Amino acid sequence: MRTITIIGGGQSGLQLGIGLLQAGHKVRVVQNRTAEDIATGKVLSSQCMFHTAVQNERDLGIDFWSDICPPVEGINFMVPHPEVPGAKAMDWVGRLDHNAYSVDQRVKIPRWMAEFTRLGGDLVIHDAGIADLEDYAASDDLVIIASGKGEIGRLFARDAAKSPYEAPQRALALTYVKGMTPREGHSAVCFNLIPGVGEYFVFPALTTSGPCEIMVMEGIPGGPMDCWADVKTPADHLARSKQIVETYLPWEAARCRDIELTDDNGILAGRFAPTVRHPVGVLPSGRKVLGLGDAVCLNDPITGQGSNNASKAAAVYLRRILDHGDRPFDADWMQATFDAYWDYAQWVVRWTNMMLQPPPPFVLEIMGTACATPRLAQRMANGFDDPRDFFPWFADPAAAGAYLSELKAA
Repeated sequence: MRTITIIGGGQSGLQLGIGLLQAGHKVRVVQNRTAEDIATGKVLSSQCMFHTAVQNERDLGIDFWSDICPPVEGINFMVPHPEVPGAKAMDWVGRLDHNAYSVDQRVKIPRWMAEFTRLGGDLVIHDAGIADLEDYAASDDLVIIASGKGEIGRLFARDAAKSPYEAPQRALALTYVKGMTPREGHSAVCFNLIPGVGEYFVFPALTTSGPCEIMVMEGIPGGPMDCWADVKTPADHLARSKQIVETYLPWEAARCRDIELTDDNGILAGRFAPTVRHPVGVLPSGRKVLGLGDAVCLNDPITGQGSNNASKAAAVYLRRILDHGDRPFDADWMQATFDAYWDYAQWVVRWTNMMLQPPPPFVLEIMGTACATPRLAQRMANGFDDPRDFFPWFADPAAAGAYLSELKAA
C-alpha cells in the first residue's frame, strides 16, 4: 500500500484517486469546495468526452450517466458563405464510431466525491497552500497536483518550447440552455467556423436539471465575438449568445428561438493562454511534487479536448503508479510519467494550437473534400477521440496532397 495525496478533485484528480483506491492504496484528495458548493455553483466547463475517455470511466465503474445522458453521435462542420447571406460555404458531417457524452461537472464531481469516500478515500475540504504541500510531501509517498491555480500552480514553470502562445487566443463563453430545437437526423457537435470572427459549437449534454444543450463561443480577441466584458446578468449573457448566432449563423439561430438558460449559474466567460508546464514542482524544502491534468497541460477548448486529456492523463498516471511497485517516486520517475502522457498529448496540443490560427490552403482543401467524401468526414469526426490520427496528413501540405489523391483514386 502506497500513501498518495492528490490536490484537486476534478476530472483527473478524482478519476486517479478512485483508481488508486480500487488498487488498494491509501489516498487523500484535497479539494477546496464541498460537493454542495460544486452542485449549486457555476458551470465549470463544456466537457464533451469521446469514447476512449468515457471508457476510462467505465473501466473504473464510475460512468454513472451514459444511460441517461443525451448522446453525441457525430461531428458537423460548417462555414458561412462569405458572399451569399444565409448560405454555407462548407457543410460536412461524420458519424462517430462510438457515442460521445457531456455530463455537467456539477453533476459528475459531487457523485465522484461520494464514490471516493465510499471506497475509503480521505476527502479533505481545504484550500491547500505550500505549507500544506510540505506536510503532505513529508508524510506521503507521492503528492500530485491536479489544480493549477494560485501559489500551488506557480510551482510548475511554463515550458516555452511546448507553449507557442503567451496570451489568450480566444475570448471564451459557455451558455447552458434548454428548449433548443434538436439537430435534424442524428445528434452532433455542430462546429461553426466564422472566418475572422471566431468559432461557435453546440452539442447535447446532461445538466443538474436534465438534458440540455451547451453553446460554446470562441471569439478572436479584439473581434466582434470578444464581447462579454459588459455582460452583467444571466439574462444579458443569454441575449448576447443569441445575438451572436443571429448575426452570423442563421441556421443555428433557427434552433435557438425558444431557448432559455438551464439555470442562472449555467453561464461562464473568460480567457486563458494555452500553456504546457514543466511537470515536476520543487517545494521550498526541496521535496518534489508531480503535476497532472490542466495544472501542467492546459489547452484552448476549441477542439473539445480538455476533459478528454484529463481522463487520459489520469489513466496514464494510474498505470505508471501501479507498475512502479514499492520503489521511490523520485523526480526522474515523475518526469518519465509526464513524458509517457506527453507521447499522446503532444499531438492534441499541436492540433489544438493549429486550429487557433487561420486555416492554410491545404487544410481548406481537406475540409472542402470532406463535404463530398463521407469516408474523410468520418475519419475527421473520429479524430476527436484520438487526434494522433490527424498526423501527418492534417499538418503537412505534402502529406495532405498525397492522402487526398489516395482518396480520389479509391
